[in-house]
Amino acid sequence: MKAQITLVGAGPGDIDLITLKGVNALKDADVILYDALVNVKLLDYAPNAVKIFVGKRLGNKSNTQDEINKLLVTAAQKYGHAVRLKGGDSFVFGRGYEELTYAEKFGITTKIIPGISSSIAVPALAGIPVTHRGISNSFHVVSATLANGKLNPELQLIAKVDGTVVILMGLSKLNEIVHVYETIGKQTTDIAIISKGSLPSQQVITGQISTIKSVYEHNKVPAPAVIVIGEVVGLRAKQRLEQLAYSLQ
Repeated sequence: MKAQITLVGAGPGDIDLITLKGVNALKDADVILYDALVNVKLLDYAPNAVKIFVGKRLGNKSNTQDEINKLLVTAAQKYGHAVRLKGGDSFVFGRGYEELTYAEKFGITTKIIPGISSSIAVPALAGIPVTHRGISNSFHVVSATLANGKLNPELQLIAKVDGTVVILMGLSKLNEIVHVYETIGKQTTDIAIISKGSLPSQQVITGQISTIKSVYEHNKVPAPAVIVIGEVVGLRAKQRLEQLAYSLQ
């Protein structure tokens, strides 16, 4: 038995949106350490593997990152092939690189299997392209919250760009995000909040910076949610109108 670790991105939530290579890694796993944002149905691919939940959610953290690092190494040494299953892509605000570099200090062989990032897939599944010719030539992905719980100050710079801004882990910071945009005069900028993207329970609410707080108060969609800000958000409404017109033909 040789200790090895495979870092697998589970995708945005829909079990069909994990890669085939990721599925094969799960089938080969002796132990799986999985996060809160992972669809637990994916664990069915490894019926005989040991499953260890190491999820971290805002306000209810069950394991610190240091504890997860140590547990991952211990699990690989004890069981053999350890799969670290993380939501989205492990290298997009997933702290996957930290876990692999820690494991490599112990001489453990590591492997990376990328996942579909929610920063792109969730807007797409809601009918919002992050780029579109003539509307948005770039997109910027940012985490709303720092490790200390404060709003990411980089938002003040990113809010000034003309491209699309995708904000992860930002629902609890909605009021502060709106304030940043209002301060620079972008009250009419389109914004969407996509809750539980890719799942059957997905919900989407849209508005402008000036209205989204009121919209959210009347439609309090739950976390996890992806926030999309920019002109491309308006393409969702256009698409829905075109679909309606086609259905009426």
